[in-house]
Amino acid sequence: MTGERIGVVGAGILGLAIAREFARVHGAEVTVLDKEDRVAAHQTGRNSGVVHAGIYYTPGSLKARLCREGMAMLKAYCAEHALPYDEVGKLVVAVDSTERAGLRRVAERARANGVPGIAVLDGLGLREIEPHAIGVGAVHSPHTAITDFAAVARRVAADVEDNGGSVRLSHPVRAIREGSRGVRVRAGDAEFTFDRLVVCAGLGTDSVARMTGRAGDVRIVPFRGEFHRLLGSARDLVNGLIYPVPDPRYPFLGVHLTRRVDGEVLVGPNAVMALAYEGYSWGRVVPSELRDILAWEGTRRMAVKHWRTGLSEVYGSLAKRAFLAGAQRFVPALSKDDLAPADGGVRAQAVARDGGLLDDFSIDVHGDVVLVRNAPSPAATSSLAIARHVASVVLSKGHGTN
Repeated sequence: MTGERIGVVGAGILGLAIAREFARVHGAEVTVLDKEDRVAAHQTGRNSGVVHAGIYYTPGSLKARLCREGMAMLKAYCAEHALPYDEVGKLVVAVDSTERAGLRRVAERARANGVPGIAVLDGLGLREIEPHAIGVGAVHSPHTAITDFAAVARRVAADVEDNGGSVRLSHPVRAIREGSRGVRVRAGDAEFTFDRLVVCAGLGTDSVARMTGRAGDVRIVPFRGEFHRLLGSARDLVNGLIYPVPDPRYPFLGVHLTRRVDGEVLVGPNAVMALAYEGYSWGRVVPSELRDILAWEGTRRMAVKHWRTGLSEVYGSLAKRAFLAGAQRFVPALSKDDLAPADGGVRAQAVARDGGLLDDFSIDVHGDVVLVRNAPSPAATSSLAIARHVASVVLSKGHGTN
């Protein structure tokens, strides 16, 4: 692959990691294209910074394997470059006896995935780790960590350039055309020709996929995750990460408490369908994008299946007391005066035609175009391992194959 021209659309942590892999390991000539004026502008720079250990994911799935590999690679990378990485640990808390079975499933999956140090605790045991938390039991993952993914992404971008690559910001992709001489991309006012193109466009995945002529059988539905932050001494009520027992019907975890590397403690997120692909608030509405989202039959079928949950999430978005109630399930000492609104993010969630929410990572290879269709959490944790996986898939396919 030495000397091959590789284009990557998207300067989030995943696109940058893929570019770094091709440049550093395979000697490719790499160009990253992004419409924003900075790297990590969207999902990478708008998350809680958790480095996931792999406790939730279906054993044998890409998520399970690449999360475990990616966590180890990320820890080593942060150490090499003096980037923040703090193993604060995570408690998955069962608040009452109805959640015990779900807690057992979490422990079983964690062990099946080879997550180290997993311990099942009773109510007294969990309070030794989080003295202000309550519950009938918990699973403790001591090696779950936190970092600053935007800082990691900036360092990875520097690696791309140190290995001869180029990161072209303020270069929105406007057209893509495949031909016998490569993949031609018009971005901003420039034109590029690549031997292969990898699309890691996140919230812009559908738009870029249509340019390649491969809309596919899934579409991105944006879900906004809103947060509050704890104020003053209330931050001392949380030592690490306090999470709920997950509902297996959804890829979203529900309201939880997360300590960040800057000392802030976040409460959230909820998950409400955004009214634009970059709909970071209720006031951000783009009619043409909303029409596209609602026109997808998978969106409508998803709404029919999950409308009650959707209404509950909307209520949680509009009522601060709903956020507070979610947090008080785990830390009852919190009060409404302890919470203030914080910046949120939008998750690019792939939804299938039947209304199902894709859970695993999804990567399609079409000739010389690779489309990352679904890369939600723990994609940031897994980014270096996903990059290695994508490179191996591309190399195994060769040119011009499907």
